[in-house]
Amino acid sequence: MNFIQSGPVDGPVFLFAHGAGAPMDSDFMQEVSAALASRGIRVVRFEFPYMQQRRLNGTRRPPDKMPQLLACYREALAHFPGAVIGGKSMGGRVATLLAAEQQVSGCAALGYPFYAKGKTDKPRTAHLTAITSPLLIVQGERDALGDASWFAQQADLQGLNIMWLPDGDHDLKPRKSSGFTHQGHIAQLADTLAAFIFRHSAHR
Repeated sequence: MNFIQSGPVDGPVFLFAHGAGAPMDSDFMQEVSAALASRGIRVVRFEFPYMQQRRLNGTRRPPDKMPQLLACYREALAHFPGAVIGGKSMGGRVATLLAAEQQVSGCAALGYPFYAKGKTDKPRTAHLTAITSPLLIVQGERDALGDASWFAQQADLQGLNIMWLPDGDHDLKPRKSSGFTHQGHIAQLADTLAAFIFRHSAHR
C-alpha cells in the first residue's frame, strides 16, 4: 500500500481517503492536505485498489465493491492505529461505515454523499446515527449529493455534528456571485477539522 504523507512527522494523524472519481493527488486532496499540514496535522493519503490500477494502466474503472473498499481502509488504518479517519465523498462514506463497525479515534467526512445524484429517496444514512466515535461532516449548502434543504427535512439526522459551508457545492466551491471563495471555505474547513483532529487523534 502506497501512502503520501505531509505535515509534521510528530503531528496528530488524519488518514485521508479520496472520492470515487479522483485520486489521492487531485487538486482537492492536495489543497486540503496542505491546509491541514500548515496547521500541524500529519496527513496520510492512500488509494483504493481500483484507483491504484488506474494509475498503473490508465484505464478508468468503477470503484471497488464496498467490502473491498472497507478491507483496504482497515489495512490503511492498521498502519496508523489511533488516527482520525476520513475522506472526500465516497472516501468519507467508507470511513463512516468503518467507524460504524468499530470504535475509532474520530471520523470526518468532507462532502458526504448522503444519496446518489437525483436519488434522494435512497439515502445512505442508516449507519450514521449508530456511530459512537466522534464524527464531523463538512458539507456545502448546495451539494448535489446532500444539500442543506434536504438535510433539514431529515429528523433522524439532526443530531449529527455537521458544518455547512455557505453556497458550497460537492467540492465545497461557492459561486462567485455568493461573495464567498473556495480558498476561504478550505481555510474554514481546515481550521475546524484541524481542531477536531488535535482533540481526538491518538496517533503521534
